[in-house]
Amino acid sequence: MHQALQRSEVLQQLGERIHQSSARLHAVRHCLPPSLRTQVQAGPIEDQVWCLLVPNSAAAAKLRQLLPTLLEQLATTDLAVRVIRVKVLRASTSGATR
Repeated sequence: MHQALQRSEVLQQLGERIHQSSARLHAVRHCLPPSLRTQVQAGPIEDQVWCLLVPNSAAAAKLRQLLPTLLEQLATTDLAVRVIRVKVLRASTSGATR
């Protein structure tokens, strides 16, 4: 996989975005309550808009309350963004439905 990333400019850019998003989450994780830390996932980042992914609406509501703190924390680093969006991940359904 590493060789494929090195050969493709598009894959290199994707890998860099994944790295940037993960670095941002690492930088703000300590600002999250312990119960929320394991629920938040780093999502896509594009044009100074970063997306955080959570499993349910309760986690999303709590995370939205913390957005000013997260933005402030990122502003103290070279990882600043203009906007943080929160997206609730939909549970995948398996099997047939009746």
